[in-house]
Amino acid sequence: MNNKKETLKISLIAIFLGILLGVVILLVSGKNPFLLFNSFLRGIIGVDLIKGNGVNLRYFGEFIVTSMPIVLTGLSVGFAYRTGLFNIGAEGQLMVGAMTSIVVAILVPMPAGIHAIVCVLSGTLAGALWGFIPGFFKSKWNVHEVVICIMMNYIGLYFSNWAIRSLPGSTESKSEIINSTASLSSSFLADVTNHSRLNWGIIFVILAVVAYWFILEKTSFGYNLRATGFNKEGARYAGMKVNRNIIYSMMIAGALAGLAGAIVSLGTFNMGRVLTTFENYGFDGIAVALTGACNAIGIVLSGLLFGLLKVIQPMLQINGVPKEIGEIISSSIVLFVAMQYGIKMFIGWIAKKKVEKNDKTTIKEGGQ
Repeated sequence: MNNKKETLKISLIAIFLGILLGVVILLVSGKNPFLLFNSFLRGIIGVDLIKGNGVNLRYFGEFIVTSMPIVLTGLSVGFAYRTGLFNIGAEGQLMVGAMTSIVVAILVPMPAGIHAIVCVLSGTLAGALWGFIPGFFKSKWNVHEVVICIMMNYIGLYFSNWAIRSLPGSTESKSEIINSTASLSSSFLADVTNHSRLNWGIIFVILAVVAYWFILEKTSFGYNLRATGFNKEGARYAGMKVNRNIIYSMMIAGALAGLAGAIVSLGTFNMGRVLTTFENYGFDGIAVALTGACNAIGIVLSGLLFGLLKVIQPMLQINGVPKEIGEIISSSIVLFVAMQYGIKMFIGWIAKKKVEKNDKTTIKEGGQ
């Protein structure tokens, strides 16, 4: 079995075991597991098999909206991981990207058509600059990026809150609603999905996924970044600019997280928000990247799964099922992915038993 197929099989097994654990918990607690699967179906396309109310595409729109930033933070963590780095700072990069896009939207008036694009690019650049800092410390003094990223997350939270409160028209909890010229909201997409918050940010997500795949898999630049992560000293011996590649990797990872923040602010909420704590988009991105094996398509699919697990939580609660069951399933999936070596051993043991059984059958038939 080649490595990609083996990784895909492990991820699928982990997802299956995570959902199975959720079902077992529901059975033990006396709840009907059908409620979980009904919520899955309702969360994706809005079909409620219990009430039989037909298809409601609003649920589909909200499902995609919830998944978009998680996919982008998954790409952020995955890009860094593929290049030998661990970007645990996607949360801070996302918040700084969200704040910067709102600042530009409110303070820099522009014509419709380019205002939203400039705001998105501003948020993306802010995330890249926030990612530059741990990359610089890593390349210059070999300070572990995890340590710097954790500190940068808290700095990003409090700095973003201060900046949002300082904007004209802001309250203690939020900024004013941004001008329509800077918004990613779409009346067309809202009408198609029965007034959901689905917005043009989905275009940027698709472009980011394509760019992620193209840079890592199809360019010499991406090869240099991956080679640096695989063997830093070997890459340096081969003449690659290792320190520069480390900084580039963290900046690209930061840009992807910053883009997620811009989409959340400009598309989902259309305003800046003062947060009392992390929203965990960046930390969800770690789980998404690991479950998706840091592969572009894998990250998209796992991002959709984790987005779905978030969307169904209020539906479960309405039906008397604790909403935390969604968090239990997502956490279990990450746990089983982390146990991949044990799963590999189990798969190998099954394959060995199958071969032994076939050999015994062959010997028995030969003896007859």
